[in-house]
Amino acid sequence: MLNSEQTELDLGPAQPEPVFGGSAGDGGALGLSRVAEPGEPGRKEPLSREERRRRRRATAKYRTAHATRERIRVEAFNMAFAELRKLLPTLPPDKKLSKIEILRLAICYISYLNHVLDV
Repeated sequence: MLNSEQTELDLGPAQPEPVFGGSAGDGGALGLSRVAEPGEPGRKEPLSREERRRRRRATAKYRTAHATRERIRVEAFNMAFAELRKLLPTLPPDKKLSKIEILRLAICYISYLNHVLDV
């Protein structure tokens, strides 16, 4: 929990807290904070789900893994559009289309092919 002296950027240690394990007295399995509240030495307050998530996301390991997943997703997305673009007839054939133009042209082309099959 954030008290009045802490800011959102004060996220504590760079390493995530253990979810399971740890010694019986450290509260690691319960998601308890490692810092005692002011005025109550030794007492540990449970962290909220949002605070645990914020601390986990603040780690360098999490950020690099997230960036890698995002990069792979964007590459797959762009390759799918490139493959779709190869299947669509355009004039001139080498015209560079935006993603929305590719989608609109694909919808029209599918409608046209549907019409040809129905006739």
